[in-house]
Amino acid sequence: MTPTPALAALRAQLATLTTEAFRPELADIDRLPTLDVARLMNADDATVAGAVAGQLPRIAAAIDAVAERMARGGRLVYAGAGTAGRLGVLDASECPPTFATSPGQVVGLVAGGPDALVNAVEGAEDRAEAAVADLAALGLTADDSVVGVSASGRTPYAVGAVEHARRTGALTVGLSCNAGSALGAAAEHPVEVVVGPELITGSTRLKAGTAQKLVLNMISTITMIRLGKTYGNLMVDLRASNDKLRARSRRIVAQATGAGEAEVEAALEEADGEVKAAILVLLSGVDGATAGRLLTDTGGRLRAALEAARGD
Repeated sequence: MTPTPALAALRAQLATLTTEAFRPELADIDRLPTLDVARLMNADDATVAGAVAGQLPRIAAAIDAVAERMARGGRLVYAGAGTAGRLGVLDASECPPTFATSPGQVVGLVAGGPDALVNAVEGAEDRAEAAVADLAALGLTADDSVVGVSASGRTPYAVGAVEHARRTGALTVGLSCNAGSALGAAAEHPVEVVVGPELITGSTRLKAGTAQKLVLNMISTITMIRLGKTYGNLMVDLRASNDKLRARSRRIVAQATGAGEAEVEAALEEADGEVKAAILVLLSGVDGATAGRLLTDTGGRLRAALEAARGD
């Protein structure tokens, strides 16, 4: 069967991508002892952090731009297909319990919709128009930031998302694992973490997926630090929605203030369970209502609220 011109062109394009390259030295990997394969894979994974390090200036610039938009009410939106899309959804879903982000403040879009989180949705990644529709459903604005995620850097869904976002005036970031990618060209902030060919040819859930996870961790975490969602390295904006997080909230208040158990409990009661307010009560001596007002006046930034309390 003769391939269509489009398929032949795609095959030729894939042949140029580092993430799709074949490693002949691993051609007999299936004959090796399990421990040897594990060592090879572990050594491969150890190179990923170095590849990310090479992109740190670009990552930092993207984060500062995202934080600036979010500070004025914008949202952070990840868009990708397959593993890349699932990683975006994962990162977005961790933000509410960790940083008390409001619903819809950090959003993960995966080609094919929610079903694609657990099942392959055939052809979903090939539809750029689906990305446009998904972003339109969010009511995308110029205050928002869209991060397109694609190992190859050519996935139509991710590229389409970034192109549409840029037309609306939203900030755009293109995260890929190939240099000179279409995704990078489409975005204001290209981040191309070149991790090299995979252990299993073309299986970009491996090194490429690990690289994407590391960068997404940076984008969300450092953005939240810039927005005052932490106090030092303490997650003072966590949402205590289960017993583990309720216990952690008490540890955080104690670590931030040096207070004993009874004082921590009293401060949390005074602050209606809010960690930041409880810390402010203990460190500044204000009551819970005043702590809440100071945090509101300073945009939830605990350090600024502490300075304001000292000036009162």
